[in-house]
Amino acid sequence: MDKLDEPVKRAVDAANANDIDAFLASFTDDGVVDDWGREFRGAERIRGWSDNEFIGKQVALTVQTIRKHGDETTITAQVGGNGYTGPSHFTFRVEGDRVSRMTIRA
Repeated sequence: MDKLDEPVKRAVDAANANDIDAFLASFTDDGVVDDWGREFRGAERIRGWSDNEFIGKQVALTVQTIRKHGDETTITAQVGGNGYTGPSHFTFRVEGDRVSRMTIRA
């Protein structure tokens, strides 16, 4: 995890702590979560998605690999919790000191 950019590390740490407020604070004001093509823009919509499908399901992300390309970082993580479990790829786009987009794919 020490290879992660600070904004990405904050988002992953907040998810693993099941801290929705810290997770939302890691995003830009117009940040987006793209969960398999379903887009949730802004804190209110991200919170609704997360309450139903991510932090609300006590998500746990075990980071296995980290790849960086420009302003994007892709992690492969084993997802645990009370919702989806299994491997997933999370691509984070960073703007300044916060995440502007998190894209989730298998």
